[in-house]
Amino acid sequence: MVNLTKLYTKTGDGGRTHLGDGSQVTKTDRRVVAFGTVDELNSILGVAMSCPLEAELLGACLEIQNDLFDLGADLCRPATDAEQEGEVLRLNPARVGELETWIDQWNDRLEPLASFILPGGTAAAAHLHHARCVCRRAERGVIALREQGEIVSEAVAIYLNRLSDLLFVFARIQNLSAGGDILWKPGGTS
Repeated sequence: MVNLTKLYTKTGDGGRTHLGDGSQVTKTDRRVVAFGTVDELNSILGVAMSCPLEAELLGACLEIQNDLFDLGADLCRPATDAEQEGEVLRLNPARVGELETWIDQWNDRLEPLASFILPGGTAAAAHLHHARCVCRRAERGVIALREQGEIVSEAVAIYLNRLSDLLFVFARIQNLSAGGDILWKPGGTS
């Protein structure tokens, strides 16, 4: 259980912070940047949820926000080869399958795309598109961690990849009530 009684500790004033395992790193460490981007994504999703959304979509977004906290906790605690399953909070890999199910279910309500779409439309759709872009940045941050040799759960990168697809679908769903997607017109201005 989390118990936060004091919000400032002054330990970060020198540009360093603690990871979940107690180790100290700079605030520019790739791991900190990765879970900080996940936190940003979660906040943007919260902004999207403050707009009118279908009840089912709102419920899915709330589940995703909880997943993102698990995912952030996963990233915050470097994995080790000696770690025992269940010893540390990690993102449940089964959540990837849930996202795939939602993508298929919600995408079935949409017309196939014959063009790229411009991010925008309703306020909720615009925020969901923004969340999608930040999700892709978070995914790149996780891939960068793995490329530098850090052990990161494969489920984390896959989850973020599927989530960006789901957020794209959610943005399209939100634009149905506003007449549909705004299509890209290559070379055009109107």
